[in-house]
Amino acid sequence: MEDHLPETLRAVEDELTALLRRGRALSWEVAREVHPNLEPNAYGLLLWLRRSGSIRLTDLAARLGIGKGTLSRQIAGLEGLGLVRRDPDPTDRRAAQLSLTEEGSRRFDAARAARLDQIRRTLEHWPEQDVEDFARLLHRFNQTF
Repeated sequence: MEDHLPETLRAVEDELTALLRRGRALSWEVAREVHPNLEPNAYGLLLWLRRSGSIRLTDLAARLGIGKGTLSRQIAGLEGLGLVRRDPDPTDRRAAQLSLTEEGSRRFDAARAARLDQIRRTLEHWPEQDVEDFARLLHRFNQTF
């Protein structure tokens, strides 16, 4: 079956595999920069919380496409590290608003700045149009994959 795949599809698969492998390694590295006990997949949660400012657990679970129970356990771990807090939702006392703590924001921002600097150094010699196309195509791929 594989012999019938177009060479370009094999090339895409090879490059995606390399990207994912490097991404996993980078996730471990960045997570450790935020906090020595942070799980690598938690960086994405911190990114969403940083972007949102404050968000209900149910809304965050829906955006991420994960169950509330799973997300609640992950958030509890982040709370235990002092990176995230739950505040009562002013519109619904049964619900909570999640946000980064001051320490969580400080640590996340420092780790993110280092990560963005690494990306900048990697792409600094690319033509600007290539960087724009790369971002656009990655977005398109992520929206449809």
